[in-house]
Amino acid sequence: MPSLSAASPALDIPTLLLVSMAISILLGIVLLIAWWQDRGMRALVWWGAAYLTGGIAIALWNAPEYWPVAVDIPAAVMFAACGAILNGIRLFYGRRILLVAPYAGALVWLGLVQLPDFGEGGSGRVILGALIVSTYTFFIALELRNDRRKSRQSRTLLFAVPMAHATIFLVPIVLNELWANSPAPIFGSAWLKLFAVETILYAVGTAFIVLLLVKDYRLEIERTAASTDPLTGLFNRRAFFEAANRLRQQEGRAGRPISILMFDLDRFKSVNDRFGHAVGDDVIRRFAGTASASMRVNDIVARFGGEEFAAVVPGGPEVAELIGERVRANFEAAGVQFGDICLSATVSVGAASAADASATIEQLIEQADAALYESKEKGRNRVTVAAPTKIHPLVQHIAAARLANLPRIGAPGIVPQTNAGGVVA
Repeated sequence: MPSLSAASPALDIPTLLLVSMAISILLGIVLLIAWWQDRGMRALVWWGAAYLTGGIAIALWNAPEYWPVAVDIPAAVMFAACGAILNGIRLFYGRRILLVAPYAGALVWLGLVQLPDFGEGGSGRVILGALIVSTYTFFIALELRNDRRKSRQSRTLLFAVPMAHATIFLVPIVLNELWANSPAPIFGSAWLKLFAVETILYAVGTAFIVLLLVKDYRLEIERTAASTDPLTGLFNRRAFFEAANRLRQQEGRAGRPISILMFDLDRFKSVNDRFGHAVGDDVIRRFAGTASASMRVNDIVARFGGEEFAAVVPGGPEVAELIGERVRANFEAAGVQFGDICLSATVSVGAASAADASATIEQLIEQADAALYESKEKGRNRVTVAAPTKIHPLVQHIAAARLANLPRIGAPGIVPQTNAGGVVA
């Protein structure tokens, strides 16, 4: 009975190259189909073309008798495909496409292989190829690492996977240094097979990363569309409450105050009545841009609807008044002229603060609305800060316990203290 090893087909280099070619071409077609379904994602064209180019390079490499080309050309074409992948990632993230740098690997290869140290069949050529691929993989990892839209954990993973492949591609250099004086050949058939398999895994893994990036991007667009106001690009009302409550909990755990600011454009109805809704939309967009530019990084601003806006900011009444006044003054300067129409648009502001997490966002909005009404009553184009609401100590303790996940009042070991009148203190 023949052994299993004898019955198994040999895993030779031409077979592995043929598999690599088929996979590269298939992945290129998949990426181009994905682009056909989403024409706005131009990076998919670069990635699809890169994989098809890689498949052609492998075909040239694997069958020189059918395509008589110089032995150095297929590797150079492969390195150019790596450069196209790098440019595709830059395009995906809205960065400038590089014309020369991504294809430097192919140029370096074509130049150095003419030297005696990098002759055909020598270890120097293998080391050079591994170094070039590792360099491309390293820069691809850096581009993925710079994605600020993702969490630190996701960015680390995107960086770590290509770096692991880059490390594997660098193994031949390490082996050459360790066994430089060894009479046995280091880069034999077994090692070439190993790196052929690694190349297949790298190509498939990179394609999956690309497709996941596109999927995440589409989901991000959908989430953004559901949470932003289409006219201004600011948060809508629902997204504002979600973000404001997160900020309230975060600042409350640290014992820091937060403030709500309400904005209302002065005499906005008359603008629409006199000049039309197109001018009114310009006024709204101008205020949205002014408010965003006047806020700090951690401040959250949203359009509540019509000419009404809201913001939640870390800080107490002094901070709220400072930011409100900055927005008011900046819009007063920015709202003078709209095309050939002089409007001198202004905004009234109301603000309310809570020293801890005891007050809800809804309560703070109600207080800020009352302060906003006071600004309108006093002549508009001004900031009014509501007097801080005094919260009963028991309510403060309940809110603090809720944020810190501590036992509620009434749990064992927590006894409310009462004064002589029987009122909880």
